[in-house]
Amino acid sequence: TALERSDVVITTGGLGPTYDDLTKQTIAESFGRKLVYHEDLAEHIRGMFKSRGFGHMTDNNLLQAWLPEGCTVLHNSCGTAPGCAIEENGVHVLMLPGPPRECRAMIQTGVIPYLKALGGEEIYSKTVYIFGMGESAVEDRLHEEMTRLVNPTLAPYAKEGYCTLRITAKAKDDASAEAMIAPVLARVKDALGDVIYGVDTGPMENALVALLKKRGLTLASAESCTGGLIAKRVTDVPGASAVFPGGIVSYCDAVKHAALGVDDALLRERGAVSPEVAIAMAEGAARVTGADFAVSTTGVAGPDADDRGNPVGLVYIGLYDRGKTLCRTLRAPGSREQVRNFAALSAGNPRTADDKPIIRKRPPASREAVTVYMNLSCQLVKRLRPQALGDHDHTLARQLDQP
Repeated sequence: TALERSDVVITTGGLGPTYDDLTKQTIAESFGRKLVYHEDLAEHIRGMFKSRGFGHMTDNNLLQAWLPEGCTVLHNSCGTAPGCAIEENGVHVLMLPGPPRECRAMIQTGVIPYLKALGGEEIYSKTVYIFGMGESAVEDRLHEEMTRLVNPTLAPYAKEGYCTLRITAKAKDDASAEAMIAPVLARVKDALGDVIYGVDTGPMENALVALLKKRGLTLASAESCTGGLIAKRVTDVPGASAVFPGGIVSYCDAVKHAALGVDDALLRERGAVSPEVAIAMAEGAARVTGADFAVSTTGVAGPDADDRGNPVGLVYIGLYDRGKTLCRTLRAPGSREQVRNFAALSAGNPRTADDKPIIRKRPPASREAVTVYMNLSCQLVKRLRPQALGDHDHTLARQLDQP
């Protein structure tokens, strides 16, 4: 069993107030312990209901205040179900709530301090964020390094549209662990190069907003097939209003014309899913919002091809860059949801564009403009952070500083 082969067992879910929430009861019984009522937890539960305006609280909610005798309480700052930890014969069982938001918060506030107290050492990690190379390719390139390392360790994780590498070391303190990680991080950077868009930066939209702020630039969006996903991801970041004046969801041709000024004749002749319309949408978004950059998406998310025979997954990405405009073609794989998410996340990466950019108005837009594609463009992040790459990125940074 897990108790026989492990020092620490962590469970999630089954701590709520309904008849099928049996985690506490089952584990308490296996340890020969009874459940004990905690009035302070009951008051917390009542307070949560009152503060959220839920009205009458049914009595079964107080079942959450019963925990195994002698346990360590792990307080829930985001919900009503407390977690707990019990120890028997050197084995520790930690019970966490199932809802992801509550579980994540409890890991930070309760689980990590609890485990650190057991180990007597610090566990320290750095996360490398990668865009433009899949998890299997990353593992293939770093396989020898991953299998050789013991402390620190190096492990890949697949995410939605990107992947990460986590380097983790155990040492007497954070400074010692960080010193152990440093040479591994340097080797990872050498091996992967410019597919790395940051270290400990979090989701790419966070990095994008920070970098646009640093450069004093603004970005707007005009979306058709992505239906507002670009604007949503940018505005998820606190403080995004400083760099994102607005976005326009122009799902039908009438709105493309009325809100963005896309010419009716162009829509009739070329169709909504075309590079010319993508360019006109980006220009319209910049004109309406006054942004330095504007990105647009128009494509076929599926499940069927459009009335002009454009295939599912075909997406055109327009980029306006302070008077210059270009467009690239994206071939997005998968379901309707995957096409939309892939377009919103990936369109700015040259590796996802299968042809040369279509340019309008002036000679090709500046190289940094190509990299500003989409709110989550890996290339934007890399090229706005010249210190992370080579000398050519310093040149791009200087170009960004120019009016």
